[in-house]
Amino acid sequence: MIPQISQAPGLVQRVLNFLQALEQQGFTGDTATSYADRLTMATDNSVYQLLPDAILFPRSTADVALIARIAGEPRFASLVFTPRGGGTGTNGQALNRGIIVDLSRYMNRILEINTEQGWVRVEAGVIKDQLNQYLKPFGYFFSPELSTSNRATLGGMINTDASGQGSLVYGKTSDHVLGLRAVLASGDILDTQAMPVALAEVLGREETATGRIYRTVLERCRDNRDLILERFPRLNRFLTGYDLRHVFNDEMTQFDLTRILTGSEGTLAFITEARLNITPLPKVRRLVNVKYDSFDSALRNAPFMVEANALSVETVDSKVLNLAREDIVWHSVKELITDVPDKTLLGLNIVEFAGDDEALIDGQVASLCGRLDALMAGGHAGVIGWQLCSDITGIERIYAMRKKAVGLLGNAKGLAKPIPFAEDTCVPPEHLADYIVEFRALLDSHGLSYGMFGHVDAGVLHVRPALDMCDPQQEMLMKRLSDEVVALTAKYGGLLWGEHGKGFRAEYSPAFFGTELYHELRLIKAAFDPHNRLNPGKICAPAGVDAPMMKVDDVKRGTFDRQIPLAVRTSWRGAMECNGNGLCFNFDANSPMCPSMKITRERIHSPKGRATLVREWLRLLADRGVDPLKLEKDLPEKRASLRTLIERSRNSWHARRGEYDFSHEVKEAMSGCLACKACSTQCPIKIDVPEFRSRFLQLYHTRYLRPMRDHVVATVENYAPLMARAPKTFNFFLRQPWVQRLSEKHIGMVDLPLLSTPTLQQQIVGHAWANTTLEQLEALSADDKARTVLVVQDPFTSYYDAQVVVDFVRLAEKLGYHPVVLPFSPNGKAQHIKGFLQRFARTAQKTATFLNRVARTGIPMVGVDPALVLCYRDEYKQTLGEARGDFHVQLVHEWLTAAVTTPEPRPVSGESWYLFGHCTEVTALPATGAQWAGIFARFGARLENINVGCCGMAGTYGHEVNNHTRSLGIYELSWHPMIQRLPRNRCLATGYSCRSQVKRIEGSGVRHPLQALLEIIG
Repeated sequence: MIPQISQAPGLVQRVLNFLQALEQQGFTGDTATSYADRLTMATDNSVYQLLPDAILFPRSTADVALIARIAGEPRFASLVFTPRGGGTGTNGQALNRGIIVDLSRYMNRILEINTEQGWVRVEAGVIKDQLNQYLKPFGYFFSPELSTSNRATLGGMINTDASGQGSLVYGKTSDHVLGLRAVLASGDILDTQAMPVALAEVLGREETATGRIYRTVLERCRDNRDLILERFPRLNRFLTGYDLRHVFNDEMTQFDLTRILTGSEGTLAFITEARLNITPLPKVRRLVNVKYDSFDSALRNAPFMVEANALSVETVDSKVLNLAREDIVWHSVKELITDVPDKTLLGLNIVEFAGDDEALIDGQVASLCGRLDALMAGGHAGVIGWQLCSDITGIERIYAMRKKAVGLLGNAKGLAKPIPFAEDTCVPPEHLADYIVEFRALLDSHGLSYGMFGHVDAGVLHVRPALDMCDPQQEMLMKRLSDEVVALTAKYGGLLWGEHGKGFRAEYSPAFFGTELYHELRLIKAAFDPHNRLNPGKICAPAGVDAPMMKVDDVKRGTFDRQIPLAVRTSWRGAMECNGNGLCFNFDANSPMCPSMKITRERIHSPKGRATLVREWLRLLADRGVDPLKLEKDLPEKRASLRTLIERSRNSWHARRGEYDFSHEVKEAMSGCLACKACSTQCPIKIDVPEFRSRFLQLYHTRYLRPMRDHVVATVENYAPLMARAPKTFNFFLRQPWVQRLSEKHIGMVDLPLLSTPTLQQQIVGHAWANTTLEQLEALSADDKARTVLVVQDPFTSYYDAQVVVDFVRLAEKLGYHPVVLPFSPNGKAQHIKGFLQRFARTAQKTATFLNRVARTGIPMVGVDPALVLCYRDEYKQTLGEARGDFHVQLVHEWLTAAVTTPEPRPVSGESWYLFGHCTEVTALPATGAQWAGIFARFGARLENINVGCCGMAGTYGHEVNNHTRSLGIYELSWHPMIQRLPRNRCLATGYSCRSQVKRIEGSGVRHPLQALLEIIG
């Protein structure tokens, strides 16, 4: 039996007192102190781990000001605060002890737009892609780019002065910030904007916190102007921390305090709002993918691209390309980056041209491509081919692949993983190729593997050496490498932090700035935050305060992970290998990635959060000397007994009375998972939460009783066939309000579906091949087998939506096939989802044996529900291994693609049909939508694929009382608006749960696409 785990770190009483004072004085946001919530804020996209004392989620600038004012009371003087956005930083910028102030949950409103003047006002928690989605209809976009744009907040971008692709033309975030609203440590509100120096001097005379800040910054930046210009590198990426250089314009007539706050990493103030300059969308965009025989060739040829007046030049090496080929993202770009016959593609330059003059842009592209042809003809520069992409959709797909490159590197095989610590060095572009030669020699001298890509037009290199942070020796090597890279970068006139901020790398600041200028930074920190209470340990300490700085070799996640035995880490790979990239925080409601995170906006309800909690759970088990692998191995031998029932009952009673067990916090996070499996393909690391969720639930319930609903769900394949013998009787009772109340209160299930009437068996009686036996199938001639199709039943469609199966039978007959409905054999997916893994293994083995025997007939087998069919391919393989056999059950569209050989494609006409994809299907089989559209086209019909996220039902998730509200909310995010906009009778969905959800909420359902085909054929 799994033990109780109660060693969660205690809470600081002063922190609890502070939270109580906040609530008493009108704080409208949320507070969180649970171990689970704190753990999710203990990591970001870096290698570090620091556990905070509490998290605050303010709803407004007023809430933030209240936090600062109450923190100013003498009794709370020892508390420290760190602002946090999307948590995408790679150097621990938002990690600290004390209290985290997360502005991403609620402060995500776009407040005002002025298209005439070209600006927008936003709160700090707005996501970069969210803003651009809003701006697009106005013809504008926020131009600073970064790879984490679908989850990085604008507040985070401002605090790290982020930039990426296109920065040579568009600049950095700070170049587009017109003004900021910030809350000072004193609680005062500071509004910044560019102003005449004379006005800044007037403000500096005020005897207030704001006056002190203006006075200090004016004096320090003016008195040290020559030193600042000498020390700050003349690079496109001038990231320093406090941007002393650009406070004044070149003529020293304008002053802008904004430039001190951009890049300040939350060490000076809480930035709550920003007024941003927005850029008109270019009317013309062209992308040239230039292919090379080596990464070095791509790097050395990059200046040639910049000289061609390109907007940007992005370089990717073969390691990143090969990882992309193994990922779902390659499906979207494989036609845009094709292989070169008889050549090996080892480097790629992605060259973009953009503007409003189509003739000019096309002329620039033609000129470049002509020169590339000449290089290829002469065998020069390593150019082996190029491809032009002229449509915006293709261009965005290529950049999506490039953005995913960071995460893909984390999917490298083995214990050593490419990690960030020197991944954003910047040198003058003309020195980049030579610099990289030395950089690679340095890494090669240590025998390290690595992937490289970057913004070669700006001289920025992204490189992540592969190290095992669970190995203390390699952890020490990381610090040594970091020191060596700093020296190498200085040799070439560059800087270590060209794009991703300082964070824990601030220890190199004194050497970079020099003693005199570093002291000026400390004076500015003292003006804003004299008592060192805002993100202490980053950038610098205030003058007069002797406080330690964060170090590159401070406590890392690996320090905790190495406490888990290697065998356990290997077995629980899904939880252990999450690298914090945070793609699961994707804001887009139409993305299938993690619907539970989207609806709750709670980090524990994300793949990253769930992986974090399971890692800590495994570590605490190891600390107790408990081996979860042995527990799992011994489970089949343990029989249910009265003693175990009594123990579980007693433990559950104590749990209801509030007895702490960290396992309960993990259980809460797991219970919110829809098991949609989008994470297993969308995540660059392929984190499969449903897999380790089931394992956790299995072990958790060796200690605690299962709720009744788990048993109801797990046994659905046993009782549904029995209930189908008298469907009208059972439906009568299911409709009764008292039964519904009983189900809701005592079982925990709502909106239970009604059984199909007439039943499937009743409806297929008239079909000639309805009762064909396996022996008869085996005896068929080869010709008869070629015209036969076997229908594999699933419990939900067969017993609750039987008309779909009947219509598939009819469709197959109209296409000239003999459909045979196989006897029902339980699939077991519901058992797997609820963690009945031993029972699932038995079910899977029995059904696999049956389906393998059927498969030997050579007749294709088809199932109509994606989730159940894909279970045969995924969960069966995970559980049974080689014992699964080689049977293959196709989905309807897979079979139709091969089966529909006639008629010849006809001209497409008439009103469109609209396909709403099943989230498990569209992520596991990304070609599904296009294949369905192709099938419809063969019959002269147009099918449009609707871009939506999860419907919120996910099997039985939406029927569980605990999940009911979230289920409805998830549906509201993307499905409801689209369903309302389109004609219901033309909307289609492949998933039973999707159709069930639509019917439950909208009052009438949608059909399976096979049913639309049946109508089309007539």
